[in-house]
Amino acid sequence: MVVRFIAFLASLLFIAACGPAEQAAPPEPSAAATETTLDNAARAAEIAKNAIIIDTHIDVPYRLVDAWEDVSESTDGGDFDYPRAVAGGLNAPFMSIYTPAGLEAEGRSKEVAESLIDLVNKIVSESPDKFAIALSPADVEAQFAAGLISLPMGMENGSPIEGNIANVQHFFDRGIRYITLAHGLSNHISDSSYDENKQWDGLSEFGMEVVSEMNRVGIMVDISHVSDGAFWDVMEITSAPAIASHSSARHFTPDWERNIADDMIVRLAENGGVVMINYGSAFLVQRAQDYSNAKREAMRAYLEMNDIEASDEASAAFDLVYEAEHGGYPYATLEETLDHFDHIVNLVGVEHVGIGSDYDGVGDSLPIGLKDVSTYPNLVEGLLDRGYSESDIEKILGGNLLRVWRAVAAAAEI
Repeated sequence: MVVRFIAFLASLLFIAACGPAEQAAPPEPSAAATETTLDNAARAAEIAKNAIIIDTHIDVPYRLVDAWEDVSESTDGGDFDYPRAVAGGLNAPFMSIYTPAGLEAEGRSKEVAESLIDLVNKIVSESPDKFAIALSPADVEAQFAAGLISLPMGMENGSPIEGNIANVQHFFDRGIRYITLAHGLSNHISDSSYDENKQWDGLSEFGMEVVSEMNRVGIMVDISHVSDGAFWDVMEITSAPAIASHSSARHFTPDWERNIADDMIVRLAENGGVVMINYGSAFLVQRAQDYSNAKREAMRAYLEMNDIEASDEASAAFDLVYEAEHGGYPYATLEETLDHFDHIVNLVGVEHVGIGSDYDGVGDSLPIGLKDVSTYPNLVEGLLDRGYSESDIEKILGGNLLRVWRAVAAAAEI
């Protein structure tokens, strides 16, 4: 079996590669264009430094479970650490309390969520001069003024509620400020966009109770990952604005339910909500999604044909030979990322879009120019280049999410 696999790898690695055709050199930029570029780069750095930047989805906690690193210092791995966050101007990264979908069947979702919340508190307690838990927009603003990076928390997957409505209040008390209702599989609350088993045709009856209870206690309802049916159920039930914490525009990936469709964006905006753009290349461009799907199917077929057990080692080896045959991963560009912001702004206005990068959650699929949390100034510069005003950029960077967060908190107090 091993010999067959090695032979397969060797045969593919001998594939001939052709170099790119020679192209004429691009024209030299004019002095005026160069000056504008330099001006926007400097302006972007200042805006990133002075504005509150909120990213609603960063998977640091789950990244650290199996490979602990001190993110208060520079780290070799991952997309987030304190020095890079400072360099990028990041002020409030929502720590994702992610529980894999399979844990619901094992009855371990709440246990894992609790441990990840403990981990975030450990990060703060060990570096109180750098990080602070944020429970409200006022906390974020005060901690920004104090030079601290806020660590609010969002729970990715509602499975830890475990059928007990009292757990909504419990997780609010533990610091959770949004809940993504489902993840990769339909659960006891909601159908998932990834799961063909749409067992509830949207939300379950208990899921409807959960949305109302989230409104009551002041937790933002997150519709990323849920099915279209569940989205429309949420819109019928919620008495406060909802968010898509890490989704991009389905306009650019027409058949992918995980992204959000135009009519849903319009309805979410009518609800007062906001779409936070995911940076995974497969969320941004069809070619990256097609490449990933084709590679996944080729991997599955090869393992099955050669009776090889799936493993990280087998996957890594297959990646090498697949890239030798089909070329490397077709990353999205910064410009293609900006297209998603433009699309939503053109559809419903600048008040309804923000950043939900999914750093540390989408592996090596991040766009060129946006590879880690030091790169928010690149996004800002791109927005300036496209004519966005500084006030509108500040809304995108954090103002829109703060508005929604305040509205959810205010609705809970009524």
